[in-house]
Amino acid sequence: QVQLVESGGGLVQPGGSLGLSCAASERSGLMSWYRQVPGKPRELVASITRGGNTNYADSVKGRFTISRDNAKNTVYLQMNSLKPEDTAVYYCNAYIVAWGTNYWGQGTQVTVSS
Repeated sequence: QVQLVESGGGLVQPGGSLGLSCAASERSGLMSWYRQVPGKPRELVASITRGGNTNYADSVKGRFTISRDNAKNTVYLQMNSLKPEDTAVYYCNAYIVAWGTNYWGQGTQVTVSS
């Protein structure tokens, strides 16, 4: 069974930094981070291809950095200069090559508050 295990997250003050990681149990293609707040649809934060091409939501450009380690099937999200509006549950998504479909992680809470 495919598993995506997320780690990181927590409480941080505005202007602070936090890192997330997500390890997939199988070889992954495109890997992405999404976030969701109650009452709103899940939104794409950033994505990265196996070749390292990245895409960011305008709201996080210049503050967040997505990276990956293909040997470990792991994707990372470094979040700097965090704002209260970054508060959300962050979900990892990965395209699993062997199954030809996308899977979601369990989600991890990020709270930016003083």
